[in-house]
Amino acid sequence: MLRKLLDNMEPLFQEGGRLSKLYPLYEATDTFLYTPASVTQGASHVRDGIDLKRMMVLVVVALGPCFFMAFYNTGYQANLAISQGANALESWRESVLTWFGLGHNSKNFLDDVVLGGLYFLPVYAVTIVVGGLWEVLFAIVRKHEVNEGFLVTSALFPLTLPPTIPLWQAALGISFGVVIGKEIFGGTGKNFLNPALTARAFLYFAYPAQITGAAVWTAVERPDGVSGATPLGVMADAQVDQNMTNVQAMVGHSWWDCFLGFIPGSMGETSVVACLLGAAVLLFVGVGSWRIMAGVVAGAGATSTLFWLFSNGSENAMMYLPPWWQLVVGGFAFGTVFMATDPVSAAMTNSGKWWYGALIGLMTILIRVANPAYPEGIMLAILFGNVMAPLIDYFVVQMNIRRRMVRYEA
Repeated sequence: MLRKLLDNMEPLFQEGGRLSKLYPLYEATDTFLYTPASVTQGASHVRDGIDLKRMMVLVVVALGPCFFMAFYNTGYQANLAISQGANALESWRESVLTWFGLGHNSKNFLDDVVLGGLYFLPVYAVTIVVGGLWEVLFAIVRKHEVNEGFLVTSALFPLTLPPTIPLWQAALGISFGVVIGKEIFGGTGKNFLNPALTARAFLYFAYPAQITGAAVWTAVERPDGVSGATPLGVMADAQVDQNMTNVQAMVGHSWWDCFLGFIPGSMGETSVVACLLGAAVLLFVGVGSWRIMAGVVAGAGATSTLFWLFSNGSENAMMYLPPWWQLVVGGFAFGTVFMATDPVSAAMTNSGKWWYGALIGLMTILIRVANPAYPEGIMLAILFGNVMAPLIDYFVVQMNIRRRMVRYEA
């Protein structure tokens, strides 16, 4: 019945129909529900039956564990702050929790999930609506199908934001990421920068007060004397003393807290476990590149090990952070799995993927250590890797050509 309804409506949206200008909306709905009707007419070499829409949907599915942490950990950190004497929630969130019959008890799982959703869902809804409107607008003006890339961009972007981000800034950020980071270069498949990271970088430099510092990473303001800073933020401000070997005491969280994700931070990127589950999905369906992921980890591990081994006598507290801590704090795992592996802005050649990943890992640790004012590092490192990816692929191809010329001359 649904198939017949869509077929009967199709003439209205085709060229010459009354709603022909809205064809991208019809096509997006039709291909979301059913396999596209277009097929290859001539001989072809098919390597995979997956299309762009299914690939994007699989990435969103892989983000499921991170979405869960965006709900749970955001609410957990808020309730933990309230239990420590923080200010109460806004009245409308208080009303919603009361309507659900929930209170402020950080030991109540459902309470944490619902409260976290009250912060995350509005931001996610804004990015979906605004990002989708820009995609549809450009599709109508350019008279092509709606690209589903905005589904991934609108899913990744809110996960990288603090729970206190104003909604208008979320709308402005996703607009910048979609329009400036992608559409002006031709849309999905032609952007040389990751659109979600472009949006995040824009907010970081345009509105630093709402996206940096210790106060923004917890949904409610913590009481005086109780830190809400991220582990990386704590280390960036730490003073070097004789207790630098006790990392847990310095950051205020155990290694397992950081690995599981029960720490202040961006709403969906704190948990390494969630990112590993997402990585397993991406690798199983063949969407993510294991070479890039391994390259990032190898580059970051080697660089952080060197800094750690030569940290004695240094006045930089970040150098004392061991490599096994560097890999679990901040958004390193999230960026490695979901951002660095973007198939459009990453390196394309197999050898180039190793170099591209290693470059991102090296730059991440270098930024963390050399620039304490920006302790995260992974965002700028990936954007730098995006810019260098075409050059990396160029040199890889040229090296392959020279090797073949030598082989055939022999």
